[in-house]
Amino acid sequence: MGTIADSADVDAGASIGAGTKVWHLAQVREAARLGENCVVGRGAYIGPGVVLGDNCKVQNYALVYEPAVLGPGVFIGPAVVLTNDVFPRAVTPEGTLKTEEDWEKVGVTILEGAAVGARAVCIAPVTIGAWAMVAAGAVVTKDVPDFALVAGVPARRIGWVGKAGQPLINEGSQWVCPGTRDAYVERDGSLRPA
Repeated sequence: MGTIADSADVDAGASIGAGTKVWHLAQVREAARLGENCVVGRGAYIGPGVVLGDNCKVQNYALVYEPAVLGPGVFIGPAVVLTNDVFPRAVTPEGTLKTEEDWEKVGVTILEGAAVGARAVCIAPVTIGAWAMVAAGAVVTKDVPDFALVAGVPARRIGWVGKAGQPLINEGSQWVCPGTRDAYVERDGSLRPA
């Protein structure tokens, strides 16, 4: 089990991996599964049954609603929201308060190494591809390809990023990371390591 701050609210039915830290005022709900060496920041919310892979970071006041699934090494910035209801309403058409049985939860899936910037909103159901980067304040309404850099409302691809997170530079037939010099090849609207 990891380290849990005294003021955090972690359900006894949640699974917390070795080396994981849950900070002040964070809430981790029942049946949530957090991998090893994760960090859940102050005031963050992890919903029932949410899955975090190893080495994820969920920053302060982020809201990760069920049934979200985060792969290993995913970064969720401060105040990010991963939604779970396509047609949100507090009441049924008859005017009674909705219960768990009155709606079908849909989730956001984020693949290995991807990052979602501060205050971005991901509207479920969407998948954020491996190593993709969602800019701060973006609203994601469609799936994001691996290595894509998306920004705006609604979010659109504005470039490519490598595993280091830096925007890639086009060098003829390849895209190259200015930091690592790793090369990537673009084919049919997708990017793969060269």
